[in-house]
Amino acid sequence: MGWFDDKSDAYDQVNNAPHKAELSHELIAAAASYEAAKAYEKHVSANGKPASHAEAKELLAGLTGAFVDRIVETKGLDFIDREKAKRHATEQTTEIVQTEYGTY
Repeated sequence: MGWFDDKSDAYDQVNNAPHKAELSHELIAAAASYEAAKAYEKHVSANGKPASHAEAKELLAGLTGAFVDRIVETKGLDFIDREKAKRHATEQTTEIVQTEYGTY
């Protein structure tokens, strides 16, 4: 996959964690970035590259947010952890989009 190969361990760790609030927002963010990258690459394969850099960032933000929300609900985390994880994941995916695609 390329972008987030180093995040796949975090993804596995988060998804296989027991139902309790032991996960750090950094770990959740790494897992969310990985999941978003997989979904983004699938989307690009099916629909082509987004029309603008802003559209790519928006798509990735939505994908990371959906993953974080699902993990927060299933693992029993609080609002603060959710928001920290979303912010951190969005920062990670934004950096990758800028590095990989540059500006449109």
